[in-house]
Amino acid sequence: MIYTLIVLGVVVLLVLFVIAQYNGLVRLRNRVENAWAQIDVQLKRRYDLIPNLVETVKGYAAHESETLEAVIQARNMAQSASGPAEQAQSENMLTGALKSLFAVSEAYPDLKANQNFLELQEELTGTEGRIAFARQAYNDSVLKYNTKIEQFPGNVFAGMFNFTEREYFETEGDSRGPVTVEF
Repeated sequence: MIYTLIVLGVVVLLVLFVIAQYNGLVRLRNRVENAWAQIDVQLKRRYDLIPNLVETVKGYAAHESETLEAVIQARNMAQSASGPAEQAQSENMLTGALKSLFAVSEAYPDLKANQNFLELQEELTGTEGRIAFARQAYNDSVLKYNTKIEQFPGNVFAGMFNFTEREYFETEGDSRGPVTVEF
């Protein structure tokens, strides 16, 4: 009788342990997905601002069509990207194109003084900060999640329940340097 109660107690503890491990993995996976959704919200905001910015610049810098087309093309590529690695790569291209656009605006004093352009530039700058914050939050969530599924005993349960590693949202090395603009 006492052995039956001990065995039953051990089984109950094991079941509770498995439930706690599984729920921990689910919680971390959901945090990663939520963090990715936050990045997605900020990127959509950025994508919505870009056409207005390009249209404002078009009026002042009509002969800079190559730069404007590069921004639009980079925006379209970024919108159609999927997954953190592809999204990060396309975002790097978009950031470079936007840097070129702002560098072009330096050559047009009237544009730099245009209130609409200044407001759009400020909105985009604020959005860039929110994107950076959302990326950091996402990468922190991915770190916690990946660590949980790699460490024992989480790795055992992760394998049993098909929890897989997630990618970080990283910038590439060449996007960190200065942008070259030639006139």
